[in-house]
Amino acid sequence: MTDLRSAQWYAGDDRNAYIHRAWMRRGLPDSAFSGRPHIAIANTASDLTPCNTHLDDVAQSVKAGVWEAGGVPLNLPVISIGETQVRPTAMLWRNLAAMAIEEMLRANPIDGVVLLGGCDKTIPALLMAAASVDLPAVVVPGGPMLTGHFRGTPLGCGTDVWRLSEEVRAGTLSREAFLRSESAMIRSRGHCNTMGTASTMASMAEALGMTLPGIAGTPAPDSRLLALSHETGKLAVEMVAAGRRPSHILGAASFRNAIVTLAAIGGSTNAVVHLLAIAGRAGVDLALDDFDRIGSGVPLLVDLQPAGRHLMDDLYRAGGLHAVLNEVRDLLDPAALTVTGRPLVEHLAGAEIWDEEVIRRRAAPLLGDAGIAVLKGNLAPDGAVIKPAAASPELLRHRGRAVVFDSVEDLHARLDSPDLDVDETSVLILRGCGPKGYPGMPEVGNLPLPAKLLGKGVRDMVRISDARMSGTAYGTVVLHAAPEAAVGGPLALVRTGDPVVLDVPARRLDVDLPAEVLATRGPAEASTAAYAAPARGWERLYVDHVMQADKGADLDFLVGGSGPDVGRESH
Repeated sequence: MTDLRSAQWYAGDDRNAYIHRAWMRRGLPDSAFSGRPHIAIANTASDLTPCNTHLDDVAQSVKAGVWEAGGVPLNLPVISIGETQVRPTAMLWRNLAAMAIEEMLRANPIDGVVLLGGCDKTIPALLMAAASVDLPAVVVPGGPMLTGHFRGTPLGCGTDVWRLSEEVRAGTLSREAFLRSESAMIRSRGHCNTMGTASTMASMAEALGMTLPGIAGTPAPDSRLLALSHETGKLAVEMVAAGRRPSHILGAASFRNAIVTLAAIGGSTNAVVHLLAIAGRAGVDLALDDFDRIGSGVPLLVDLQPAGRHLMDDLYRAGGLHAVLNEVRDLLDPAALTVTGRPLVEHLAGAEIWDEEVIRRRAAPLLGDAGIAVLKGNLAPDGAVIKPAAASPELLRHRGRAVVFDSVEDLHARLDSPDLDVDETSVLILRGCGPKGYPGMPEVGNLPLPAKLLGKGVRDMVRISDARMSGTAYGTVVLHAAPEAAVGGPLALVRTGDPVVLDVPARRLDVDLPAEVLATRGPAEASTAAYAAPARGWERLYVDHVMQADKGADLDFLVGGSGPDVGRESH
């Protein structure tokens, strides 16, 4: 047992070892303290995180696997963040969750950890924590829900909320029908069934090598998720014996594979911020431009909402993530390892496509160049992102007159005013919604369209902000403009009526004004009055230390890691 980290607590006959063992003797056998690895199950189950409520059941299967392999499983409830529930935005709490999970993993007598996540921010927070503490760690994604139907039509949760709510505002769908669809949308346990952020980050965890191969995308109600969770528990014990840690897995090659995967599946723009943050914790030199450099030429092969038609349980029956990756195997880095100790590419052998409407062949992609596009220019000197696969092709090159909103409240107050000076060629700009300004980068970048344009049949416009948008959302939406308005970014200087030019093929985002004109301007008083100014607590710490979107929006003092060692005793 002396080779195990937990032996630092349990081995010996002194007073401290006595205390550590005695308080844990609540049904554990004597052998639990004599050479068996202790495996924490970092569990984000919570009734207030509806996408993760089933993770207590998943944890039981993980426990059984740990016991079978000779380990001791220990449930460790950790901070859980419900994307649909918490205010002002779930992103505000990702770094807090990562920090708290890291500290609990380091502080406790454990040798390895199984990370249970589902809802958008939970897998990123768990991976950030695991990378910083660097104990053997493996992810179990909670899985997507099954497809709901309304009036015989499949519903994509999130995506169809945005679509149907706009139809109500346009007058083409009654409010009564809209509300009736509510009970049909969420059919089962699990996270969003579109290629939103939750599905994307489960896929990213697998592409990074941090899951049991083949588990990402397994539907939450599917019995195979429990069987794979059992196998993950066994794997965690093996990883401890082998000394296999995140630092052996999360290298530059793994992040290259994640970026290729992100493009091939049409994943969420939120993955950019999360992967940058995870890389920062892992000590990997990943930059915003790498997403465009590596991913721009990768074909989109998955025909899923919001970029396509189908949903996650369709992807699973069609062959799943491995079938997708097998089509782009030549673009993957063969050196990247997984938690099994073997390269990712070795696990793709035999993966087949069973439905070519859902997973396209490499020769017949949904889109030839599908990666996240990184834009630079005088509106985003440090970069902004757009997802071309979810945009209107005719708007990817566009010049229009700016219509500026100084805050979310300003947007809501004026958007549907009949006096709003806007037409379908206008460019909607929302500022003050970046990491510091809001705080936390809310998912408000996919601005609703003005009601008077919806009534004319307009369903997309160019929209620009320093915010994020839900991975379930769609449209010609430019996001994560950095630096944000609240720290003096040029988005703060734009005025209604300014000519704005978006040129995605050229990777440009500009306001077409001379630099000397912009230099004479300052931020609007209405904007600065709306910026977050917390006096205390986590929000104060966050605003004082959060980095910009192009750096992953982590806190500056959390980049990197402190390892697993704890030097001092508690008594």
